[in-house]
Amino acid sequence: QVQLVESGGGLVQAGGSLRLSCAASGRTFSSYGMGWFRQAPGKEREFLAGISGSGSNTYYAHSGRGRFTISRDNAKNTIYLQMNSLKPEDTAVYYCAADPTDWGSEPHDYEYWGQGTQVTVSS
Repeated sequence: QVQLVESGGGLVQAGGSLRLSCAASGRTFSSYGMGWFRQAPGKEREFLAGISGSGSNTYYAHSGRGRFTISRDNAKNTIYLQMNSLKPEDTAVYYCAADPTDWGSEPHDYEYWGQGTQVTVSS
């Protein structure tokens, strides 16, 4: 069982930056593929970025490519999402997710989810 806790969300002006964190429990964190998703009101959950257990492989969806950076610190059991040049359309609840066997770009690729952190970008 893995528990995930996101933090770092908040209110930011357009053009600003935020860094989200996701702290994970468990002693085998480095073997888990991890991902970041977001969900805006009335919309489906959207993949943003994924990272392999070692951190050597990353993948970004088009919406975040060039502005968002995923990283992980296995010594701290934590992954991060650095978000720059934020836009009002980035407003959503942001979730981290984990899977013990692999990582991917669809919600069903992940077994464990955090509770989410709200990001609001004002214009």
